Amino acid sequence: MTSSLVRGRPRHATAHIRVRVAHALVGAVAGAGWLALPVLAAQEPATASPPRTAPAAPAAPRDDESSAVDLILPVAVLGTAGVVAAYSYIRRGRRTSAAVSSAPAAPTPAESDRQAREALVRADDSVRASEEELPFAAALTDGRTLAPFRHAIHTARTELSAAFALWHRYEEGEPRDPGDRRQALTGIVGRCAEAGRVLDARAGELDRLRGPAAGPALAVAEEAFRRLAARAAGARATASELRERYGPSAGARAAGCVEEAMDRLVFATARLNEGRRAADSGEQERAVRQLRAAEGAVAQAGILVAGLDRTARRLREAAALVPAALTGAEATLAQARATGTPVPSGADDTLAAVREELTAGPYDPLDALRRITRALVRLPGARSGVLDTAADLVARAAVGEAEDFVTVHRGAIGADPRSLLATAVRTLAAPHPVEAAVLARRAWELADRDVRAHGLPASDAQGSAGAVLGGVLLGEEPDGGPPVAFGGPETRDRLRPGTG
Repeated sequence: MTSSLVRGRPRHATAHIRVRVAHALVGAVAGAGWLALPVLAAQEPATASPPRTAPAAPAAPRDDESSAVDLILPVAVLGTAGVVAAYSYIRRGRRTSAAVSSAPAAPTPAESDRQAREALVRADDSVRASEEELPFAAALTDGRTLAPFRHAIHTARTELSAAFALWHRYEEGEPRDPGDRRQALTGIVGRCAEAGRVLDARAGELDRLRGPAAGPALAVAEEAFRRLAARAAGARATASELRERYGPSAGARAAGCVEEAMDRLVFATARLNEGRRAADSGEQERAVRQLRAAEGAVAQAGILVAGLDRTARRLREAAALVPAALTGAEATLAQARATGTPVPSGADDTLAAVREELTAGPYDPLDALRRITRALVRLPGARSGVLDTAADLVARAAVGEAEDFVTVHRGAIGADPRSLLATAVRTLAAPHPVEAAVLARRAWELADRDVRAHGLPASDAQGSAGAVLGGVLLGEEPDGGPPVAFGGPETRDRLRPGTG
C-alpha cells in the first residue's frame, strides 16, 4: 500500500528526483573515466623516443601501475551497470506513473453515497414500471408463457429489497468502520445492478412475445381505458362522500387521487389516439411508443382509483372499530394500573380526545385508531384482541397509501422515502404494525416533500407533465421523452425514437 506521504507527493517532483539520480550516476561514471585516463596514457607504448638507460629504481612504482591498470575494468563495468540501472529506473518510473495516472481515482464517500442513491432509484423505477406493463401483455397470452417474466420481477424485487435493507442499516450508522461502510455501498450498488440485469435479460424476449404489430395490444389498452374511465367517473362521488362523512383531511386525499387519475386518463386518451393513427398508417414503431405510454398512464390511473376504493373501505372498517378500540384501550390502561405497570404519559389525554371526536362531528377514523394504538404500544395488552386488529388495519392503510403515492410520483421521489417504505413493508411482515405505520407515514411525508420540491406539474392539454412526474415518460426531452418499458436501466428506454 502506498503511504500517504508518497500519495501526497506531486508527480513532477518525483520525476525531478529520478532525473537527478540519473545525472548523478552518469557523472560518477564520467568521473571514473576521467581518473582512469592518466593511467591509460601511461600504458601507451613509446614510438618516437629512443630507448634510454634508466637508473636502477625500486619495483614499487611498477606494482602501482599494475594495480591501477587492474582497476580500470572493474570501474568501467561498475559505471556501465550504473548507467543501465539508472536508465531502467527511469523507464520503470515512467511506466508506473503512466499506470497510476490512467487508473480511475477512488470515489469519495460522498460520491459513493450518491451512486448508491441513484442505483436504488433506478432499480426501484425499473421494477415498478415492469410490473405495470406485464398485465397488458397477459391479456394477449397465457399465464404459463408469462411465468418467466413474473419470476424475473420477483427476483429483481428480492434483490432490491436486500439493497434497501443494506441502505437502511447504512443510514442508521451500521457498520461503523469506514472500510466496511464503503463495502456496504458497493454491495447496495451490486444488488441494484443484479436486479436490473435480471429484467434486462427478459426485455427483448417480452418485445418479441408482444410482436411488432401494435394493433391487438392497442385494442386491449383501449378496452382497459374504457373500463377505468367509467370507474373514475364514480370516483368523484366517492371523494365527495368521504369528505362529508370523515372530514376535510380524508376528503382532500381522496380528491387528490381523483384529480391525478383524470390527468393520467387525459394523457392516455391522447396517446391512444396517436397510437391508433400510427398503426393505421403503418408506422408500427411509433405506434408501439404511443401504446406503451398509454399503458403506463392507464396503469397509474387504475392504481389511483383502486387506492381510493380501498381507502373508502378501510375508513368504513375503522369507523366501526373505533368504539371497541377505545373500550379496549381504556381496559388495558386500567389493567396496567392495577398491576403496577407504568402507564405511558399522555395516553389518557389521547383517549379522551378521540372519545370527544366521536360526538363532535366528522372525523378521520383511521387517524383516530392510529393515535389510540400508538398511545398504548408499549403496554403488554396492546398486542391482543381489538387493539391488535386496529393496529394492523392502520398499518396496512398507511403502507398502501405510501406505496401508491410513490408509484404514481416516482419521477420526482428520491431514495430516502423508498427506503423507509421498504422498511415499513418488512416491519409489517415481522409483524410490528404500529412501528410499520409510523415508518409508512414518514415515507409518505418525505415523498410528498420530494414532489413539492420537484414542483407540481402545470396542467397541460395532453397531461404530459403528470406522466413525467409519474415516471411514465422518462422526462429527458421537452415533450416528455420516451415511454418507459419493461426492463432494467440498460433497456427501459429502448423505445426512444431512432433506437429500434
